[in-house]
Formats: sequence, C-alpha cells, structure tokens
Amino acid sequence: MDNSFFSHLQLLELMAFFSGYPLVYAVIISIAGKKPEKNSFGESAASMLPFAYALVGTLFLGFQLKKLYPDYSFEHIKLTMQVPLLTLWGLLSILFWIPAIGKKKYVSLIHSLVFFFVLVKDIVMQLSASSTDNDIVKNDKNIYTHSLALNFGAFLVMLLISFLYTRYKKSTTS
Repeated sequence: MDNSFFSHLQLLELMAFFSGYPLVYAVIISIAGKKPEKNSFGESAASMLPFAYALVGTLFLGFQLKKLYPDYSFEHIKLTMQVPLLTLWGLLSILFWIPAIGKKKYVSLIHSLVFFFVLVKDIVMQLSASSTDNDIVKNDKNIYTHSLALNFGAFLVMLLISFLYTRYKKSTTS
C-alpha cells in the first residue's frame, strides 16, 4: 500500500481531534462577552478553553499510545508516524495544562488553527477539482462534526470539574 493513504489517515485522525476547537472557541468567547464584570460565569467558562484543549491533546496522546501498543520502540514509532511534524504539533497541546501557558486563551486558538487550515485546504482542493466525487468532502464534514462534539465535550468536562472544585473549596472554607 502507498504511504500517502496512511498519511491521509493520520491527517484525518489529527483533524478529528483538533480541527473543531476554533469553532468551539469562537462560540464560547462570543457567549462569554467582552465585559467580565457583568458575566463572571462566562469569563470563568472562557478561561477553561485552553484546559479543554489540553484534555483533547491528552486524549490524542492516549490514542497514539494505544495505536503503538505493544511496541513502543523508536523504530516502530518512526515507521508508524506518517505525518511526524503535525503529530508532534498536536502533542504540544498537552502543554496547555501548564497554568502559565493555559492562561493565554488565544495561544490555544492559534495552535489549533493549523489543523483547521488542513481541513479547509482539503475541502478547497476537493471542491476545485473537476471530479464529481464528493466523498472526501462528506468525510471531512463528518470528521469535523465529530471533532466539534469531542472539543465541546472536553469543554463541558473541564467546566464541570471547575464547578465541582470551586464548590468543594467553598464548602471546606465555610
């Protein structure tokens, strides 16, 4: 089999994890509004965005480790990684767990735009081609929908954890 097939599969995996984040980011930021004094819940929800992105990156790492199991040797990793730069770029999203990096919401957006542009490039290339086969565009739309669900679910999990942590902290100090 041609390596381009496996490269395309790995690109689809990356898009499935990371391409939906920019839209989730835009929706949450627009809901949070610009005036934090009027909408403290919105501001705290918006501050959870980089941590939700880090959670998605952690899930991606787990997925990669599951794919590599049981051989974690360097040679095996080198053979299975078809798009190494984008894969490593995706794994860098784990760094958003670090509070100093996680405080900068816009950096997580910039990081995820790389994967969103891969999706956009794929769709534009397919639409500009003269073929009548739209299966690639349908597949990309399907993957993007799943990515939106994953990123929104990760955001909800982080929001829930934040809410429970604040509630627990208030109950122990009272």
